[in-house]
Amino acid sequence: MTDPRLTTLLDRQDIHDALTRFARGMDRFDRTAFLSAFHPDAEIAAGPFVGDPAALYDWARALHDHGQSATHHALLNHSCTLEGDTAHTETYYLFAARNRDESNWIAGGRYIDRFERRDGQWRIAVRSTVIEYSGLLPTMPIPFGDVPGIDLNGRATRDPDDLSYRRPLTNLRPPFRP
Repeated sequence: MTDPRLTTLLDRQDIHDALTRFARGMDRFDRTAFLSAFHPDAEIAAGPFVGDPAALYDWARALHDHGQSATHHALLNHSCTLEGDTAHTETYYLFAARNRDESNWIAGGRYIDRFERRDGQWRIAVRSTVIEYSGLLPTMPIPFGDVPGIDLNGRATRDPDDLSYRRPLTNLRPPFRP
């Protein structure tokens, strides 16, 4: 017999993994990862957008691709109430972006989600995004971004060429020589 606390922990981890796939999928423009966080018939409200996951991805990607050169959707405090094959969650987020005009944008709020377990998979069935603040931060150069001939920022890209997809991970930079 399995300890019910272990089952709860595994369910909560599966739910958190889905949230992480959503955030990473948006930041890396990985449609497959993004959509894997949602049931295909999910209902999502995000800013002016209301619709299904595929339409949300297309809308949000176009906005981010046009407006930003990099985005980070960071997941923060997370609460989760499990009720059989349904879970209600509240996840605080911090959105940070480097805009194409070189300004930096920050926003924060909460993802209020209803997850459903279908065919053994926890995915978002309903989402409402609450935006609680937004603003611009002072612009500064990216640290160490001006070292000639060396990319110290890990070749960040918004596609499968990003360093995070490399398997096995290897360091391609030369050793540091002060």
